[in-house]
Amino acid sequence: MRRSRCSEEQIIGVVKQAEAGMRVADLCRQLGISEATFHRWRAKYGGLGVSDAKRLRQLEDENRRLKQIVADLTLDKKALEALVKGNW
Repeated sequence: MRRSRCSEEQIIGVVKQAEAGMRVADLCRQLGISEATFHRWRAKYGGLGVSDAKRLRQLEDENRRLKQIVADLTLDKKALEALVKGNW
């Protein structure tokens, strides 16, 4: 997945600027993003602080790593089952 050009800290700053009253269209023009991107950021990072966003990133990375481990173990299990059945 493509990484954002903006860091989480910058995204939170932009969302807070919009909450403070700056126009969304102006913010989007300054950053070179679409309004859909801004609204997606606001849905994800609205109300979060910088430390909360870092913790969210850590949890997402850990979740991604655990899902990969489960997928690898499932594949190993299927291969062993096929070996036991003699379907190799």
